Amino acid sequence: MTGTAPAPRAPGEAPGPPSVLVVGAGWMFTSGISYYTCRLANALSTRATTSALLMRRLVPRALYPGRARVGTRVNDLDYVPEVDVLDGLDWFWGASALRAARFVGRRSPDVVVLQWWTGAVLHSYVMLALLARRRGARVVMEWHEVQDTGEARIPGVARYVRFAMKALLRMVDAHVVHSEYDLDLLVRAYHLDRADATLVAHGPYDHVGTGPAAPAGEIPSPGEGSRTSTVEDPFTLLYFGVIRPYKGVEDLVAAFEGLPDEVGRRVRLLVVGETWEGWTAPLEAIGRSPVRDRIDVVNRYVTDAEVSEVFARADGVVLPYRRSSSSGPLHIAMSSGLPVVVSAVGGLVEAAGDYEGVRFAPPGDVDALRSALVELVDRRGERYADPHSWSRTVERYGRVLTSVGVSSWDQGPA
Repeated sequence: MTGTAPAPRAPGEAPGPPSVLVVGAGWMFTSGISYYTCRLANALSTRATTSALLMRRLVPRALYPGRARVGTRVNDLDYVPEVDVLDGLDWFWGASALRAARFVGRRSPDVVVLQWWTGAVLHSYVMLALLARRRGARVVMEWHEVQDTGEARIPGVARYVRFAMKALLRMVDAHVVHSEYDLDLLVRAYHLDRADATLVAHGPYDHVGTGPAAPAGEIPSPGEGSRTSTVEDPFTLLYFGVIRPYKGVEDLVAAFEGLPDEVGRRVRLLVVGETWEGWTAPLEAIGRSPVRDRIDVVNRYVTDAEVSEVFARADGVVLPYRRSSSSGPLHIAMSSGLPVVVSAVGGLVEAAGDYEGVRFAPPGDVDALRSALVELVDRRGERYADPHSWSRTVERYGRVLTSVGVSSWDQGPA
C-alpha cells in the first residue's frame, strides 16, 4: 500500500476534499482496464483524497486467455504516492476479502467508483457495494463494456451476469459512460434511466513515451538504418492490441496485400498483439500472404517500454475493428499524434471525432480499408494534437460526484 488514511475531522471543522475509492483491474492480469484504473485514480487524486482497490486474481489462471504472462510485470506506469492502493481482491475471496473490507472501512470513502468490464468481478462488486452503502458511501459505476464478447459465448455466463447485475444496480447511484453509443446499449440491456448517466470522455494515454526504449532486437526493425525517416524508408503501418475475432486483423491483412504496387512496396505492416480465444485466422492469413516478407509480427503482450518503441517507429496506425465500445490503442495513437485509420464502430466515432488525424472506414469493408491505407501513406510525417485531457475527465467526474451529493468536491486541491 501507499499513502495514508485521512485523519478524522474535528467537530465544526470545514469539510475537506471528498474521499474517493476507485475499484478496478490490477496488474497481475494486466489489461487495458489496469491502465485506465491507474490513470483515473492518479487524475482524481489532484482533486480528491483517492484510494484504489484492485481486482487481483480475476479468474482461475487456466481460464484466462493471457495465462502465460499472468503475474509478469509489463507496466512502467504506476500509482502516484498520493493514492493509497490495496492489491488486491481475488475472485475466490478468502483472506483477500477480509483485507478488502478492512481497507474500505479504513478509507471510509464518500464515493466508490466501480470500473465495469468483466463478469468475473460481479460477485466482488456486489460485496463492495454493500460495504460502501452500509458506511453511507455513494456508488458510481463506470462502464467500459456491457459484457465482454468472449464471456458472452460461455454457456450460462450471460444469464448469470444479467441476473446478478440486478442486485448490483440497485445499489448504484450514478453511471459513467464514454459515449452515447454505450449509453444506448446500457439503456436497452438494463433499462437504466438516462438521467442517471453522465458522459465522461476517456482521458489520453500519454504515459507511453515516444522513444526507442526496448532492448535491441525485441521488436522487429522496419528497415535498415536509423529511426529518422527519409523518403527511402518504408512507411511503418502499425496494428497494436490483442488479437480477437472482432478486431478485424484479417481484414487488415487482406487490405494490405492488395495495395497498389507503387504504394505497397513503400509500406511495411507491423502487427503487435497477443492472441486471445484461440483466434489464429489473422496469423494464418499472414503466413500465406504473397507479401509476407513485408509483414512483421510480435505475437505476445508487450511491455510499456516496448510499446514506446513500437509507437516511435510507427508512421501510422490502423485499427480495423468490426465492433468496439472503446480502444486503448486508439488513445495511445492520438496521444502520439499519429495519423489513424479506425473503423466507424461503437463508441470510436465519438472518441476520435475531434481528432484531426483520424480517417474512419466502414467495418469489414476491405476495399474501403485499402483506400484509407493509401491515404494514410500520403500523410507521412504529419502529427496532430490530442483533443482529450485528464483535467477535463476530472472536471466531468466532479459533476458526477456533485450529482450524488458529494458537496465537498470543490474543496479539493487545484
